Amino acid sequence: MKLAGKVAIVTGAGQGIGEGIARVLAREGAKVVVADINEVNARAVAESLTAAGFQAAPVRVDVSNEASVQQMVEFTISKFGVPDILVNNAGVGVYTSILDTSLEDWNRCLSVDLTGVFLCSKYVVPHMQAHGGGSIVNIASVHSYQNVPATAPYAAAKGGVVALTREMALDFGKDKIRVNAVCPGWIYTPLTQGIFAASGDAEKMKREVAERQVLGRLGTPEDVGLAVLYLASDDSSFVTGSSLFVDGGLTAQLETW
Repeated sequence: MKLAGKVAIVTGAGQGIGEGIARVLAREGAKVVVADINEVNARAVAESLTAAGFQAAPVRVDVSNEASVQQMVEFTISKFGVPDILVNNAGVGVYTSILDTSLEDWNRCLSVDLTGVFLCSKYVVPHMQAHGGGSIVNIASVHSYQNVPATAPYAAAKGGVVALTREMALDFGKDKIRVNAVCPGWIYTPLTQGIFAASGDAEKMKREVAERQVLGRLGTPEDVGLAVLYLASDDSSFVTGSSLFVDGGLTAQLETW
C-alpha cells in the first residue's frame, strides 16, 4: 500500500493505459479520480474499482477545455481532497505526415496530448504547492525521442510533453513537486487493437509486432501502471525531470536483421 491516503487524478482512465494506471494506483491505496471524456467508460472503471473494495470516483473531462479541467480539479477536492498525484495520460493518436495532416487534426492532437498536460498541471499545481508537494507523471511515448515516418502530429505533441516535463520539474522542485514522464512502447490497448485491425489481419500483425520486441511480447497497461506507481510513490523521492521507458527494449535497439 505505497499510496495509502493519497489522492490521485488519472486522465484518460476510461480504458487502455489510463485504466491500467488507475487500477494499479487504487490497488496501492490511492483514492483515484477516474477522469475521461467518455463518461460511460469512466463510470464503468470507477464502479469496478469500488466493487473490488477500492476508493474511486468517475468524472467527465475534456482536457483540452480549460473550464472542464477546472471542474475536474474542483470535483476531486470536494470528493477526496487535494490531489497528491496527477497522471496526465489522456491522448489521441494522429499518424500522418505534415502534407497529409489537416490543420484541424493537427490542432486536435496537440490540444489533447500537449495542451491537456499544460491545463491539468496549471490547475493542480497550486493545490500541490499549498499542500506541501506532490508528483506529476506525464504519459509521453517512445515517439518523444525516436520516430517512424508519417507520425508528425503525434511525434510533435509527445516530444513537447517530454520538454514540458523537464521544464515543470525545474519550476516546481522548490515546492517538492516532482515531475516525470513515462514513455510507453507497444502496449496492447484498444488503440493498438485498432491499428492491428486496420492491417487486415489483426492476429498476424499482433504476432509480428510482438516478435520484433526485445522481450518478445507486447506490453500491458499494468506494465505502464507499475512504472507510474514508482514515479508517484516515495520510492522515487530523488527522481524528477526524468523519462522512464516502458518499451520492452524497443528504443535500445539500433536495428533488426
